[in-house]
Amino acid sequence: MPNIPRLGYFAEMAQEQLRGARHLILAGARSPVAFFAYPNLPGDLVPSGAKVHTVATGQLAKIAEHLGAPELSGSAGRVPDLPRGPLRADNWAAVIGALLPENAIISDEANTSGLLLPDATSASPPHDVLTLTGGAIGQGLPVAVGAAIAAPHRPVIALQSDGSALYTISALWTMAREQLDITVVILNNRAYAILQLELQRVGATGGGPKAQSLLDLSNPDMDFVAIAQGFGVPAKRATTAEELATHFSAAVAEPGPHLIEAVLAK
Repeated sequence: MPNIPRLGYFAEMAQEQLRGARHLILAGARSPVAFFAYPNLPGDLVPSGAKVHTVATGQLAKIAEHLGAPELSGSAGRVPDLPRGPLRADNWAAVIGALLPENAIISDEANTSGLLLPDATSASPPHDVLTLTGGAIGQGLPVAVGAAIAAPHRPVIALQSDGSALYTISALWTMAREQLDITVVILNNRAYAILQLELQRVGATGGGPKAQSLLDLSNPDMDFVAIAQGFGVPAKRATTAEELATHFSAAVAEPGPHLIEAVLAK
């Protein structure tokens, strides 16, 4: 399978990826814009002078045939090795990439903890990714429910940040009630890290300790294992890469919903 990189989350990353492009072809996609209105950065990410072409996704095969493009076989890149040691933002995704089941649907709302996820899963078995659009927080668990209902014979993997999960945590009850085949991995870093980051990037840094404490999720710590079990979803906790690998393998092998609380070291 070809490794098609995603555009970067940050406007400046996407701009660098598109730098020098003279033609931008949109196939079933909209013209790229920045995620938020960042000060001193353009909102429109189409490179200056680039010509935009819009084609239907059904035309891609005809275009490839016209160009004589060869069919690609095999996987691009190498499946990551299973990491070892405490879970961190820079190693947990390798566990998912190494153990992802074939034909899975990933609902990705890992946010700041998931920056390395595209690279970690680039050589995984073929799968679909449903990811955050429009800046909506809390869409990950409901999207996983919808995917599992729409495609009941495919495993659904919900990679979910802790803060965003709190907006729609009741989706776990629906997973249990309908016995949906969803494996939820909660990335618990005990903070609304995505909000901390975005406030920094838009220059909203004048808040004092009281305001900053509103983005802290460690007073008290939340027990997502107990929360999941309270909604009827079997749950485990992982603090190391080895534990995450063990619990993830077991969860995807058994039908029905499961939750793994992946506690990330600070």
